[in-house]
Amino acid sequence: MTPLDRLRAIAMEQPRAAEKVSHGMPVFFIEKGKTFAWYSANHHGNGITAVLVKTSGADEQDALVEMDPDLFYKPAYLAPSGWIGIRVDTGGTDWSQIEARIEQSWAYAATPRLREQFGR
Repeated sequence: MTPLDRLRAIAMEQPRAAEKVSHGMPVFFIEKGKTFAWYSANHHGNGITAVLVKTSGADEQDALVEMDPDLFYKPAYLAPSGWIGIRVDTGGTDWSQIEARIEQSWAYAATPRLREQFGR
């Protein structure tokens, strides 16, 4: 199973998830456009394959990058809006960690009513 296939399987398990292509990349969003995950493969020739997810903001981004700079990075264009990249091209990808981050990202993107409706 490719990293995109694994991401797709996890993302599409989220409530009201849908997929589209934006800026040449698969994007996963809650119906009506609230994005919660991106798949990035060699975006602008950066040589990185990653899952991009929302965080609570700059402090969390900085803590993640400091904790494991080989795994986490601030993606171009999206980092100022609180997104973090999780590399899936370095071997030994912890898909359970990525699943947890995707679930949290979904919660950040969802409306309070939707979170309540789905117990998140």
